[in-house]
Order: sequence, then C-alpha cells, then structure tokens
Amino acid sequence: MTPVLVGVGSAVAVVVMLFGFGTTLAGRRFGLLHAVAVGLIEAVLLVQTAVVLVGLSRGHDLADAPTFWGYLAGVLLIPVLAGLWAWTEPTRWAGTQVALGALAVAVMEWRLLQLWEGTGA
Repeated sequence: MTPVLVGVGSAVAVVVMLFGFGTTLAGRRFGLLHAVAVGLIEAVLLVQTAVVLVGLSRGHDLADAPTFWGYLAGVLLIPVLAGLWAWTEPTRWAGTQVALGALAVAVMEWRLLQLWEGTGA
C-alpha cells in the first residue's frame, strides 16, 4: 500500500461523493451512472487489496493485523452496501446514499495507510 494509491482511491471516492450529492440536488433517481460510480470505487479498492496481498507475501509486517483486516474488509463492503441500499430505494436520495458511502471510503483509506505503515496502531 502506498500513499499514491491511497490518494488515488480517496480522489475517486471524493469525485463519486460530489457526483452523488450533485444527483441528489438535481433530483435524479438511482441509475446506471450511480452503479458505475460505485463499481469504480470498488475496482480501485480491489487493486489496493491486491497490492496489500503482494506486500504481505513479500514479508511486510503489520503492527496491528486484526484492526487492519477489519478496516480492509469494511472498506471493501461499504461501496457495495451503499450501492445496494441506493438500488433498493431508487428515490432522489439514492445519490446521497452513494455519496455517504464514498465519504466513508475516503476517510477509511487514510486510516488503512496509517495501519499499514504502523503509525496509527
């Protein structure tokens, strides 16, 4: 896990958050663009998970492994759950549901980096 990868993940999440709030303000219901936005966040997170697994296979040591794995599992589930929630309730508030999930991902990315580097354990 690198600060650059975390920065990219956070930037994608912030863009999706702004998109979600924008669609709420425009009164748009859940649609294909919302699903693509959630999928984009999830794709970035899956790449990050692959990088983590490679780093661990090369001998990286985690200071607080249970907390790290909990955050990693949580950050992978949040976009999926936010997307499902928005899909099952396709009102104009679907964008807000996606946006809040993206906001949580953006924050959790930096916490994961702290745990990875051993500075926040």
